[in-house]
Amino acid sequence: MKKLSLQWRITLMTALLIGATCIFMNVLIGYSGSHYMDSIGSYVTGYGDTDKGEPDFFDPEHEKLDRELTIVINGAQESFITTNWYITAAATLLGGVLAYFLSGHALKPLRTFTARVEKVQPNNLTDMKITEEVPPELRQFVKSFNRMLDRLDEGFTAQRQFTGNAAHELRTPLSLMQSQLELFSAEHPEVLPETAEFLRLLREQTERMTQMTKTLLEMSELRTVSCADRIEIGPMVEEIFTDLAPLAEKNNVTLESTGDAVMTGSDTLIYRLLYNLTENAIRYNRFDGTVNITVTHKDNQLVITVADTGYGIPEQYRESIFQPFFRVDKSRSREYGGGVPEEYQQSIFQPFFRVDKSRSREYGGVGLGLSLVWEIVTLHNGKVRVEESSEKGTAIAVKFPTDVIKI
Repeated sequence: MKKLSLQWRITLMTALLIGATCIFMNVLIGYSGSHYMDSIGSYVTGYGDTDKGEPDFFDPEHEKLDRELTIVINGAQESFITTNWYITAAATLLGGVLAYFLSGHALKPLRTFTARVEKVQPNNLTDMKITEEVPPELRQFVKSFNRMLDRLDEGFTAQRQFTGNAAHELRTPLSLMQSQLELFSAEHPEVLPETAEFLRLLREQTERMTQMTKTLLEMSELRTVSCADRIEIGPMVEEIFTDLAPLAEKNNVTLESTGDAVMTGSDTLIYRLLYNLTENAIRYNRFDGTVNITVTHKDNQLVITVADTGYGIPEQYRESIFQPFFRVDKSRSREYGGGVPEEYQQSIFQPFFRVDKSRSREYGGVGLGLSLVWEIVTLHNGKVRVEESSEKGTAIAVKFPTDVIKI
């Protein structure tokens, strides 16, 4: 019963109630009808006997009429009872059908509410408020839902403001640290090897923190960016390949692309989205690997797929991969045979997520690249997910709705 929908529960309970009522009425009417038919038969027979004036007089014709009358009455009783059961079954069935459609109509506001909830995204909280007329039973529920959206919107706004303020506050001391390190290195070119290595690590980590603050600022200011530019995806991909050519040559990775499309959005943000995905695919690829960007139209959607031939992300990480600062040890990735773990295939787009700590150290990543991708895609009402991942590589698909596609 728990697995049935509310509509089916209402239908079954209504049908059972109607069926029980009809059965009770059928038994009551059947008993009363049979009793009255027996009374009528007795009355007719008694009346015939009285009319003869001789109660003890035997008449074969009269006896024959009594038997025929009894047969007729018994047949009428059986037909009456059978008809009652047919009526009971028909009434129960008809009541169940009517209950199904009437309950469906009554539950329509609830279905509308469910559809609205499924469309809620961090960037459309205000638009998802329910202002339509709803049944009295749902009014308090709707008020609570709208208040929850207000609290979520306030929370996200406060989070973005805090992120932006923190990034602004960090920029000045980080710039000062970088300047002091560069000045010290210039004034002391001949230092001990241990000191030189220490200074190199300090410069790398300072640069990493500077990059982090820059990305945090970009993420906090995403909502203020205009998304009305006309964007040609093909030329943009070629531009990205040109910018990332030195990194690809260093890792001996081949860059390929197929397809083209035109969409409406923020030219700067879409460039950053594709740049981050492509850079990530190059960095975590195999030596002599390939990165392929495919642009297609599928199911009235613009689909951009970035595929590499790297080691992939283990399957058990495909959900958590979008979470902030998430990291997965390289040893765990090997244990599960490569690929993006399934529980992390969503979390890779969360801020600061890293599948491999050692890779993060090697390339100086800050764990915000794929999170920024997720934010940009959400801002354009799209979706991003790990399409597939194994030891043969990973494919990340970005899907935009038809309203951003320009013909």
